[in-house]
Amino acid sequence: MRIVADENIPLLDEFFAGFGEIRRLPGRAIDAAAVADAELLLVRSVTRVDRALLQGSKVSFVGTCTIGTDHLDLDYFQQAGIAWASAPGCNARGVVDYVLGSLLLLAEQQGVDLATRTYGVVGAGQVGSRLIKVLRALGWRVLVCDPPRQAAEGGDFVSLQQVVAECDVLSLHTPLEPEGEHATRHLFDAARLAQLKTGAWLINASRGAVVDNQALRQLLPQRTDLQVVLDVWEGEPQADVELAALCRIATPHIAGYSLDGKLRGTAQIYQALCRHLAVTSSVSLEQLMPAPWLSELAIAASADPSWALATLCRAVYDPRRDDADFRRSLQGDAPARRAAFDGLRKHYPMRREIDGLSIRLNGQAPGLQQLVTALGATLRQA
Repeated sequence: MRIVADENIPLLDEFFAGFGEIRRLPGRAIDAAAVADAELLLVRSVTRVDRALLQGSKVSFVGTCTIGTDHLDLDYFQQAGIAWASAPGCNARGVVDYVLGSLLLLAEQQGVDLATRTYGVVGAGQVGSRLIKVLRALGWRVLVCDPPRQAAEGGDFVSLQQVVAECDVLSLHTPLEPEGEHATRHLFDAARLAQLKTGAWLINASRGAVVDNQALRQLLPQRTDLQVVLDVWEGEPQADVELAALCRIATPHIAGYSLDGKLRGTAQIYQALCRHLAVTSSVSLEQLMPAPWLSELAIAASADPSWALATLCRAVYDPRRDDADFRRSLQGDAPARRAAFDGLRKHYPMRREIDGLSIRLNGQAPGLQQLVTALGATLRQA
């Protein structure tokens, strides 16, 4: 079996070498010529996989090691009889850690108590639902907007208008739907952005085009009260330099780039391929997952909960390094900036997830116990 794969997918040999010869390419360099003789295509989100890429090829299975599928033409796959798989939830925890790190940094800079804010989560899929669970477990007020789920399930959802009107923090976790009843392209357009509450924080770690980047760039000089965190950009890998300069935190689409999430995505596609081929899997992620650099922290029962929250989250992830790296990359001409954007993703440093951290609590402290459990870390009572 001939395999073409994005070179940024980890553990390719360990999971897929047994199926055939692997040809690695940069995700944006995978074209029709590259896949003409391939039977298996493995990608991440930067490769558009559609009729133009696959027609006339031998590809019978496409696996994307990502949560999202907006880069896949699923209608064409059905017409052409091409099997496919994604990796739902693989990097969701990494995105939650990114949002928590961003909230802590904004709170520090603005002098705000996070517990007093009202949070709006737009999109309650794999990522959003995990974030909602953590925020509510911390005892914070959360409003949730997800029109497709509301239409299908009913339940405790609110309108986007209510989220915009009432929430101090808005975190966006929707897929990119270009059109239709639940279209999300420019969901936050000029009109909606202008309606944000005074002092609101806007975090987009979903898809760049969910927010109208040009409208946001024009608004922010007039609304200096707003604080914006952008991990995703319209026109990636070409990020808007002027908009980045106006953001409080700006990063190159790495919110979900935890090592755990990337390896989990590869493993999920491997399992899907085994099912597709009706073969027994012989490789497990547990065999390949490296031990974390930091596995345990000890905290006294007398510790201040606010300090503990910041310490535990930042022990695993702090967005300041990614923000600084990205801002340094926004130099030179457009081709240089595009190359730098992809380079930061390709050479992203090892980062783990908070639910892999063990917390030893020395003494009885119900508030700290609740905090550790809410974050998803393992609590060990000394």
